Amino acid sequence: MAGLLFQTPRARLRRLLGADSPSPLAGRTTLITGASSGIGEATARQVAARGSTVLLVARRAPELERVRTEIEAAGGRAAVYPCDLADGGAVDALVKQVLQDHGAVDYLVNNAGRSIRRSLHLSYDRFHDFERTMAINYFGPVRLTMGLLPAMREQGFGHVVNIVTWGVQMKAPKFSAYIASKTALDTWSRIAGREAYGDNVTFTNMRFGLVRTDMVVPTGSIEDRKGLSAEQAGARVVRALEDRPITVGNLAAHLGEALNLLAPRLSDALMHRYDRAVPDSAAARGGSEERHEGDHAEHDDQGAEERRR
Repeated sequence: MAGLLFQTPRARLRRLLGADSPSPLAGRTTLITGASSGIGEATARQVAARGSTVLLVARRAPELERVRTEIEAAGGRAAVYPCDLADGGAVDALVKQVLQDHGAVDYLVNNAGRSIRRSLHLSYDRFHDFERTMAINYFGPVRLTMGLLPAMREQGFGHVVNIVTWGVQMKAPKFSAYIASKTALDTWSRIAGREAYGDNVTFTNMRFGLVRTDMVVPTGSIEDRKGLSAEQAGARVVRALEDRPITVGNLAAHLGEALNLLAPRLSDALMHRYDRAVPDSAAARGGSEERHEGDHAEHDDQGAEERRR
């Protein structure tokens, strides 16, 4: 158990010293949800390049097959498992098939998700917004992780990376449904990591900010904002898989969290002004929805858009 205390510092030191050693991913099995595009696809390609067998999960089978073909053409190994993670029965079937085909999964990336950007006053008659975000952002990954966790614990190794949001710390207006669901996953994972600590099974919560994917194009509000590309975000996920930190965030989110703790009324006032200054999108006001797979975009999703990163 004591070995995990310095797991991340040791990994970072080896990286800093340029130690010439194989990636911890080599020879392992990694399951990635939302792997049909965006961060999920970028992560899958980079994980496969490090010698891991990648299990690609998302709803869109044709896109998964495209990613698998391209990974194999580059010399990697991949398998396709189409699944709607909002369907509990489908998740159970996925777990059964994966364990039958591969035994224990060594690494799991919970990346698929839904993001809704809509003010509360536009959501009074849209409780399904909250139900849908919880279904894919919380219940889906928890159900999948719970299905794979026993085999991880039995083999004495496993690592789970959850793609959450810096909104867990910032509490940004207009994202009540989304941030609440990701906060639930963030908290659940911290507790799960403590219970599985003695079995060498660890969890990382990645609190991303803006990531530029096709998902954010329709919003028309990000042209002047800095953000990561899907490839850059994927590289950070791979580093989290290799180093196994508990959380990955950014300075702005840490400062926002500190302000929430030290001066909560001031933080509320500032966020209220931000809420008034940034209007809801046309899609949010009209109640329309657009569906996307494989994308990742924090705090810039239009209306009730779904992210399947």
